[in-house]
Amino acid sequence: MARELAPGLIHHPGFLDPAARLRLADEVAAVLDDAPAITPRMPRTGTPFSVRMSNAGPLGWVSDIRGYRYQAAHPETGRPWPAIPHTALAAWDRLACYPAPPEACLINLYDPGARMGLHQDRDEADLSAPVVSLSLGAPALFRYGGLRRKDPTRSVRLLAGDALVIGGAARLIHHGIDRLYPSGVLLDADPRAGFLPTGGRCNLTLRRVTAPAG
Repeated sequence: MARELAPGLIHHPGFLDPAARLRLADEVAAVLDDAPAITPRMPRTGTPFSVRMSNAGPLGWVSDIRGYRYQAAHPETGRPWPAIPHTALAAWDRLACYPAPPEACLINLYDPGARMGLHQDRDEADLSAPVVSLSLGAPALFRYGGLRRKDPTRSVRLLAGDALVIGGAARLIHHGIDRLYPSGVLLDADPRAGFLPTGGRCNLTLRRVTAPAG
């Protein structure tokens, strides 16, 4: 059953059943075959993220010494990003309550020791669209706060198959991943989808970047 963690921040535990998780993992593996994960870097300093990333969809989010941005091609291969996985699109259709499809699906790959600091998703032109997040692999501690970085924070554990909708009043909240919990298995999928080490996590975030025409 869905839980409202804060106004506009909705947690859907177990949204993807085991069959859907298998399907999504296979689809992600196909995306990564075409668009290999890269290590993004912080603007200006060039400090590497601990999370590796790739994208699917017409646009992909990238970060390097030049800044944060969306672009239509993989920064290393120069090829367009692959199509967004069907299972992820179906999740958007069910959860987003938005009249247009997502334009970007950011794929975050966490090794067991990786984390994501508190941040806002604010590089999109259309902030009326929610961000829809899907989790695979090891459990993770998701921390969320308010519109100001110094606002008090709370945490919730995200498990494989969970979905999270960040929209409405929560669209610009600060959020991040503090840690992964130990897991002795790969993704709950065919080991051929070996894009994560044992105990790693995959997170997909679906975003609308531009406002729909009209």
